Amino acid sequence: MLRLAFVFLLLLGTPLWAGKKPVTLEALGTSRTVETINPVWSPDGSRYVYESGDRIREFVLASRATHELISLGDLRAAAKKTGQRRAPFSWENRRVKESKIQWMPDGARLVVLAAGDLFLVDVSSGRWRQLTATEEPERDPKVSPDGEAIAFRRGNELFVLDIATGKERRLTFDSTPTRWNGRLDWVYPEELDLGTAFWWSPDSQQIAYLQFDVSRQMIYPHGDFLPAVPVFEPQRYPKAGTPNADVRLGVVPRSGGKTRWMSVGESEDTLLARVDWVPGGKSLLVQRLNRVQNRLDLLRADAETGKVKTLFTETDPFWINISDDLRVLRDGQRFLWSSERRGFRHLYLYRLDGQVQRELTSGDWEVEEVACVDERGGWVYYLSGETSPLERRLYRVSLDGSTKQLITPEPGWHRVQMSPGCTYFADAFSSLKEPERKTLRSVEGAEIAVLQAPDRRAAEEYALLPVEIVEVAGSRGEKLYARLIRPAKFKKGKKYPAVVMVYGGPHSQSVKNAWQGLSFEQVLAHRGFVVWQLDNRGSSGRGHAWESVLYRRLGKEELEDQKRGVTHLVKMGFVDPARIGIHGWSYGGFMTLYSLLNAPEVFRAGIAGAPVTDWKNYDTIYTERYLGLPSENEAGYRASSPVSYAERLQRPLLLIHNLEDDNVLFQNTVQMIDALERAGKQFELLVYPQKTHGVSGPARRHMQAAMLAFFERTLK
Repeated sequence: MLRLAFVFLLLLGTPLWAGKKPVTLEALGTSRTVETINPVWSPDGSRYVYESGDRIREFVLASRATHELISLGDLRAAAKKTGQRRAPFSWENRRVKESKIQWMPDGARLVVLAAGDLFLVDVSSGRWRQLTATEEPERDPKVSPDGEAIAFRRGNELFVLDIATGKERRLTFDSTPTRWNGRLDWVYPEELDLGTAFWWSPDSQQIAYLQFDVSRQMIYPHGDFLPAVPVFEPQRYPKAGTPNADVRLGVVPRSGGKTRWMSVGESEDTLLARVDWVPGGKSLLVQRLNRVQNRLDLLRADAETGKVKTLFTETDPFWINISDDLRVLRDGQRFLWSSERRGFRHLYLYRLDGQVQRELTSGDWEVEEVACVDERGGWVYYLSGETSPLERRLYRVSLDGSTKQLITPEPGWHRVQMSPGCTYFADAFSSLKEPERKTLRSVEGAEIAVLQAPDRRAAEEYALLPVEIVEVAGSRGEKLYARLIRPAKFKKGKKYPAVVMVYGGPHSQSVKNAWQGLSFEQVLAHRGFVVWQLDNRGSSGRGHAWESVLYRRLGKEELEDQKRGVTHLVKMGFVDPARIGIHGWSYGGFMTLYSLLNAPEVFRAGIAGAPVTDWKNYDTIYTERYLGLPSENEAGYRASSPVSYAERLQRPLLLIHNLEDDNVLFQNTVQMIDALERAGKQFELLVYPQKTHGVSGPARRHMQAAMLAFFERTLK
């Protein structure tokens, strides 16, 4: 197994970072943002466009030339001239995916969404034409496959715009404040990672869409208390055990007319997690989950009649993780599927009748995601942690399963964006030793051009302390991975205070062979703290059996692994076991509270950021996946919730939360405060009046200064 250790290197007895600045809170405030190039590939894969500041630029592969195409500021200025009114505040999830730049199928024009209006841009000349000029913004535009029309949502209704004539047609007419056509609710994108709610048919003649009825979802009463007159900002937020949105799937003709509703079953206790058209546009594939997500049905719905056939069903004793790996091949007779049925996610080829043809990948490692399917060449490209769970590399496997090849051999973390036809890919690569470098590569892996050189300014200016990867033996002999930063001016024989950084929950991996750069962890290390983070069982990247240990009881097994990690750290000989703190955010905030209350002999102090304190306060889809319904697992909910242990607090605690956190509701911290006060326990509290799950802007510097002072005061 790969073992990475980046230790203190000496040159002529002097550290390599001698003369560089220490990493301070001020340094974090002056860090410069690196421009990120996210290619939007042309249909033929010969070039791409990307946003660069206030510009759209084009890169042509043949000439390796980059040039400015158009100013987004000009488009926004044109949109403002229409007098577009500001949309009322709405709690839209950050995971909603909306394409602001799209290629027309001819590869000669772009459709650009700017300031709520649509524009058609000629790529060769840069000239543009404004397509919409409306008071209410257009949302989630999608160009039809034939390039003749654009579908979009305005408010809670769907529309189609004919590009040649500029004529607009409304497709849906029955929306209300709680019935939304083609618009997602908050929890679907957050927990199912579904980024849109409507899809063009391949023949451009129909649009499939989801209709959300959120009338039964509970309302959480957010309020903006900064203005002189407070503003009520309610959010539809379904808590565990309460009703989800009622969702149904319809198909409406592009020309307008009656919606045909697909007979996908009762909506009350089901989730429509994915929708894909079959080539030809006659039918759709629908992935339907039951409410607690241990059963997945793949349905084929007839777009003309609405009749549905179940192709196959997968069940799991714990839960099923949804993915975006389904690909219907162009022949319309086969599709690619991924499943964790054997403990690790792997790829399968199916016939369209639901019969599996062959398994394409196998082994005790995960397929992270499908990057591209090259039917002509007979390859499937995918990212995987096969070489190490600390890495992600690009592979390809033949559609007959006979050949597998590694495309990116460099050890580290690769993120790829492949061109249509799988001919080229943009590779964003970093490691613990190397800042991220983005290159354009051929499908065989050869480098063609450097898109973004690695930004070494932080490493050249500041004394970034090395990060070590440490292996810890688990209770059953498994390997747990941790990362360690030793303090500046480290001396053997000296005992240091330590801060354990924790997340601990599912769908997250913190320990990676990837660049860290300037961070609050570096600040802590420069102030004399050992920094430690371990990925316990339950984290992602290690297979379904690895994560399912937390099923129906959150916190317990994760804490046992964290305690083993601390024991290993102390045995390394340079940490004072009486001066160990813990900090985490979100699930990590929950883990901080749970650990501080259930292992006070291990942790001397803790900072819990945006913590879930009672899982009945968190959303349906996430919570019920792991804990089941509150009515069926009352003991598990109670034992998993820190409010149940408030009277056990023995150590200094700092709670931090945004007042209008739309993800982990502030109510969690209110209930923890109440429980602690009733138990006569003292604690500290920081509250920020922001509308997000994380603290940002100048308030972040304020928060980090308070956190640093807290650990200085309690651990030194």
